[in-house]
Amino acid sequence: MEASRDIGTFVVWDYLVFAAMLLISAVIGIYYAFAGGGQQTSKDFLMGGRSMTAVPVALSLTASFMSAVTVLGTPSEVYHFGAIYTIFAFTYFSVVVISAEVFLPVFYKLGITSTYEYLELRFNKYVRLCGTILFIVQTILYTGIVIYAPALALNQVTGFDLWGAVVATGVVCTFYCTVGGLKAVVWTDVFQVGIMVAGFASVIIRASVVQGGMSTILSDAYNGGRLNFWNFDPNPLQRHTFWTIIIGGTFTWTGIYGVNQSQVQRYISCKSRVQAKMSLYINLVGLWTILICSVFCGLALYSRYQDCDPWTAKKVSAPDQLMPYMVLDILQDYPGLPGLFVACAYSGTLSTVSSSINALAAVTVEDLIKPRFRSLSEKSLSWISQGTSVLFGALCIGMAALASLMGALLQAALSIFGMVGGPLLGLFSLGILVPFANSTGALVGLMAGFAISLWVGIGAQLYPPLSERTMPLRLETYGCNSTSNVTDSLAATEMPFSTSAFQVYNVARTPLMDNWYSLSYLYFSTVGTLVTVLVGIIISLPTGGRKQSLDSRFLLTKEDFLSNFDIFKKKKHVLNYKAHPMEDGGTDNPAFNHIELKVKDRSGKINGTRL
Repeated sequence: MEASRDIGTFVVWDYLVFAAMLLISAVIGIYYAFAGGGQQTSKDFLMGGRSMTAVPVALSLTASFMSAVTVLGTPSEVYHFGAIYTIFAFTYFSVVVISAEVFLPVFYKLGITSTYEYLELRFNKYVRLCGTILFIVQTILYTGIVIYAPALALNQVTGFDLWGAVVATGVVCTFYCTVGGLKAVVWTDVFQVGIMVAGFASVIIRASVVQGGMSTILSDAYNGGRLNFWNFDPNPLQRHTFWTIIIGGTFTWTGIYGVNQSQVQRYISCKSRVQAKMSLYINLVGLWTILICSVFCGLALYSRYQDCDPWTAKKVSAPDQLMPYMVLDILQDYPGLPGLFVACAYSGTLSTVSSSINALAAVTVEDLIKPRFRSLSEKSLSWISQGTSVLFGALCIGMAALASLMGALLQAALSIFGMVGGPLLGLFSLGILVPFANSTGALVGLMAGFAISLWVGIGAQLYPPLSERTMPLRLETYGCNSTSNVTDSLAATEMPFSTSAFQVYNVARTPLMDNWYSLSYLYFSTVGTLVTVLVGIIISLPTGGRKQSLDSRFLLTKEDFLSNFDIFKKKKHVLNYKAHPMEDGGTDNPAFNHIELKVKDRSGKINGTRL
């Protein structure tokens, strides 16, 4: 493996493949702007008319959080820290079960558009407002990172203009979100998942051929200590162990899947609750597929560069550029395939950004505009939804500039979700699982959880944990034939993986920094959730929480679980033509079925059986 090996460059075919991906995404948006009469109402625009089915929604759920951060960040993570990241497979399973069995039933039976409507129904409008504002801040921050990530990597390896790429992504996303609404978002996601899998597959197949088969890649990984699956150290300060990934990861991702508007908005747009639950469980297969692909790409990276780390050798300037670097290295003889991989990274970005813009528009219209301007017509609300989509698209592009100051992408993204998502998850958990929680407890709990999360999160950005906490694995440069001496191989081991523009250098380490600020970033969410719930319970009890009378629809009840078996019951009553039961806990979408089943045809008759 000689140092003179040059990586390829982008050729015309690569640009064409990339442009085709952007063009098809835009065309899907245009199609849904006009299909079925277009976006007549805000419900059409924000909820796809609540007529979606399980499979496209499942693929859309997968796409929207498998962003470029995953495509570029996860392989680099595995390259530096080993395949312990695979343990997230267990985390995803528990997250999907919790989301489908605890949060989905409650949101679904209420037929709401914004998850924050629930907070007003259960507590009061102030709690709803706090939840809404936190969500908007969190999503704009996260979306900034997601737009900036692939643009930076592209700029590094292909010479794409950095801000040109940022603006192009933002504009295409904003365009198809604004003209096509949720249906366009979901169907572009379905297309983009296909591109992501194709991009990963091309890299995995070619890497296996170049390195001499899967077995070589795995044995190199084993010899390099990369197959470190079982680290059962209970210390919460170690960055990734079995426990931080299972416990911390479950809290972090439940904040995303269980209560985050971007995800909830999709599964409550399904036409029945069975379809909504199926969408979550089918999405699990998608999550596992992309996890396995990205982990294997990380092992291939290590196998390829085990004796000449491109980062230490200064061939790339950030860990997130390793993956594009390898793509141009191994696929340079196949015009169009590097373009496919870049389209794969960008597909992740487009899907995440579009779902974020659509969710931000939904929350703004439902939580901030509708309650104050009740006289607005559906047509006006539809126009306002489109206007807010444009506004948030522009804001997210602006946030990408701030994201350029953050450190390692994967960690920065999950840290933001932890710091803001944790307290929000605690707030919804209080409402759904604690019958005596009241609005005072909820508000104080949310403030306390957010303050604690922010304290640890910002502390960790300013004073990143030492390398014995993060435990990066050894990287070598002896195979690079460069003039620099062997000390390079040590430099790689001690590199500041979580660098950030806000980091404070040359300061004496205090116990606070070495313990509290060194907490694994996956526990930010856990701390925020637990503090919110505990403080909420403690404050609710003395402030009259037990005296309030609550509608059982706002809580998770035994009937919600038993309704999973309704499918079996209905088969016995095939001949029983009773009126459609409205109180069946939302087995059919309350905001969908009673309108949809009474569509008149041209002769004025009612289609199908009148219920």
